[in-house]
Amino acid sequence: MASAGREFFQERYEQLGGEVASVQITQSIRVNTLKTTCKELISRLSSKGVVLEREPLAKNAYRVVSSPFSLGAITEYLLGLYALQEVAAQIPVEVLAPRQGELVLDCCAAPGGKSSQIAQLMKNKGRLVCYELKPHRLKSLLVNLERMGVKNAVVFRADVSRVRLLNKEFDKVLVDAPCSGNYVLEKGWFEKRRLEGILRNAQIQRKILSSAVSVARQGGVIVYSTCSLEPEENELVIDWAIRNLPVKVVLANVKGASPGVVDVFGARLHSDVSKCARLWPHKTKTQGFFIAKLVKK
Repeated sequence: MASAGREFFQERYEQLGGEVASVQITQSIRVNTLKTTCKELISRLSSKGVVLEREPLAKNAYRVVSSPFSLGAITEYLLGLYALQEVAAQIPVEVLAPRQGELVLDCCAAPGGKSSQIAQLMKNKGRLVCYELKPHRLKSLLVNLERMGVKNAVVFRADVSRVRLLNKEFDKVLVDAPCSGNYVLEKGWFEKRRLEGILRNAQIQRKILSSAVSVARQGGVIVYSTCSLEPEENELVIDWAIRNLPVKVVLANVKGASPGVVDVFGARLHSDVSKCARLWPHKTKTQGFFIAKLVKK
């Protein structure tokens, strides 16, 4: 049986309660409250002819209804008053809910959208530790942290498995894991992806999650997220974590999301997997995401 192509993935998604649908993604921004307020930014952009609409799925998110120019090249963007960030990508950090004074780890930090969002919710107070393995992605992380006014971050270019060497216990940990992505934003996605690659990603994701859990304090929160729709990279990773790591799953409580799938291609997963959040593109009109909230025992 073929393990790639549109029909292959369409059949998989239908078995999981989803579908392949044509979804038009509207550009979204995240207001950077380290430097401005929603009211002030809307006023500035409105005066330039930009029409924004409140996005209910995330706290500081606005949908771009129309703009006479590219929002990635104007003064307000360069000053770091906002980030260009798809709304679903803003949700994992809101589920993590980092607070002032905490010690927080971002395991796969580049290009820095979620790292800067973490610092924003921390109000630059406490310490944010960012790990990024790939050298070519490090520059974008550093540039974005600087642009967004992040002052409480320490950045390491290393495999996050080395975080144990810091001998620290973290209050909150974000694992926005490298993944297969999905068909919504990537042209030719169905032709590029095969099941074998998805399974390889899942092995890497388990290792990263294991490292994350090992450095979380008892009672600390770990949020695992991907923009993949594949259960091997999502529900099956969390099912494995429940059975092999000292964690419990708590309700992610994401507006508009479907529960995690517990019946995956004939396999019955742990019932707590249903507490995860799955954002199907055709249901949420977003790029699609998976989010799990874990607490270390």
